[in-house]
Amino acid sequence: MGTAELACASLESLVAPPEFQVAAVVTQPDRPKGRALKLQPSPVKLAALRLGLPVLQPERARDPAFLKQLRQFSPDVIVVAAYGQLLPPAILELPPQGCVNVHASLLPKYRGAAPIQWAILNDESQTGVSIMKLAEKLDAGDILAQRATPIAPEDTAATLHERLARMGAQLLVETLKECVNTTLAARPQNEAEATFARKISKEDGRLDWAQPARSLWNRVRAFTPWPGAFTSWPGGAQPRTIKIWRASVEEGCAGASGSPGEVMRADKSGILVACGSGGALRIHELQLEGGRPLPVAQFLIGHALHPGERLG
Repeated sequence: MGTAELACASLESLVAPPEFQVAAVVTQPDRPKGRALKLQPSPVKLAALRLGLPVLQPERARDPAFLKQLRQFSPDVIVVAAYGQLLPPAILELPPQGCVNVHASLLPKYRGAAPIQWAILNDESQTGVSIMKLAEKLDAGDILAQRATPIAPEDTAATLHERLARMGAQLLVETLKECVNTTLAARPQNEAEATFARKISKEDGRLDWAQPARSLWNRVRAFTPWPGAFTSWPGGAQPRTIKIWRASVEEGCAGASGSPGEVMRADKSGILVACGSGGALRIHELQLEGGRPLPVAQFLIGHALHPGERLG
């Protein structure tokens, strides 16, 4: 059971081992997307069709007709990854081996919809994947296995997502094989250490230049590619939105100072913007609304940005 891109690697990893037989794939219904609002299948549905697997798409996981259909498969275990719905007790209690979930954090930290983004946003030095038994409470089930990975300075939500998807798929297969051959002990989560990673909104990407430079740098990394870290530029007849794709922290700004949001320098080495504290943010790649992402040297050829102008 899965919907988002993160689940595709786990699905693909379950097809090859002879110990497993994937009976069916459950994903959310096709949803309207794009300007034309054309119905689009989920990434998991596309992966399942490529693999020749039957696909079920209930609107609600607790729908009686779907539950009847699911029971007919008599699953030994149900694997869940980024499905997008809480499962009712009728599903949790159906398979003899229970429901096993792949979650992209080191639980109990970052339960919820956006663990990857919040780990970067909160300046964590590492994150990882957890394989757990599903429970009725969100991401609160007992832990079967975990694996950690450092969060590198060059990591964005996109690169970390890809790495954690691969890690989760590998750990899932290892864990399920161990469960087949032995009784794997699960350990309860420490509720006192639990944190919640709420769903990201588009407005979360807006940069508040009064924040420290490192916090803004983390926001750029956490929200690449979506929703993107953005600010407004007053250049032209009316303010326009600039999305920032790549940036770095400039701790020492010799010979330059400014108030939060003020452009201190703008040249091929980057656009240096003053922050609330902790130095400045140097922008290396950006995108003006209606345009495409450009390295700063190319951007400045067509868009003059001068010291003293203020972003906000």
